[in-house]
Amino acid sequence: MIKENVKKLLESLPEGVRLVAAVKTRTPEEILEAIQAGITIIGHNYVQEAEAGFSLIGRQAEWHLIGHLQSNKAKKAVGIFDMIETVDSFKLAGAIDKACRNMGRTMPVLIEINSGEEPQKAGVMPHDAASLIQEIASLKHVRIMGLMTMGPFTGDPEEARPYFQKTRAVFDDIAKSNIPGVKMEILSMGMSNSYQVAIEEGANMVRIGTKIFGERYAGQ
Repeated sequence: MIKENVKKLLESLPEGVRLVAAVKTRTPEEILEAIQAGITIIGHNYVQEAEAGFSLIGRQAEWHLIGHLQSNKAKKAVGIFDMIETVDSFKLAGAIDKACRNMGRTMPVLIEINSGEEPQKAGVMPHDAASLIQEIASLKHVRIMGLMTMGPFTGDPEEARPYFQKTRAVFDDIAKSNIPGVKMEILSMGMSNSYQVAIEEGANMVRIGTKIFGERYAGQ
């Protein structure tokens, strides 16, 4: 099933759109099957869970952190991930920068936008994104490559469209600003139920789990 699902998805995505397989709660065997079917990027929500999978899978694919990262776990995250998609504060960026400096590497990151402006959610508010990016751009071991948004959870993909549009507008504004050291190359938006709308609104990276692996079991 996983192999067929990956094949269909990869064939359906427009050229230039990259697929991140969201692997929260999935077994290493399931992840390896997806990689063998053509997945080149796997997205994990949790550092601890990723650590267990990484020890078995290694660098057979790129590893992206797509869940919230606590600053005190930055050192572990930097040892595993090739990109962190969820940077939303200078404190977190500073912790990543310090961990990277100690390891002699630079971490590509995306700035997470709280496009629904929901106080309980992670992400920087859209109107604060430019100033945060200016601040983070001064760090030598963090490289901003674009933006990511989750958007409010909704059953109807069309309801997500305004939030994707808002994030795309922020993306375009920052790209025009030509901030030194900042590359606006990646716009990561959309999940299994909303990725097609996200692509219509400019996403060139989508994070898909259920459409690859099926529904998660209750309690996961």
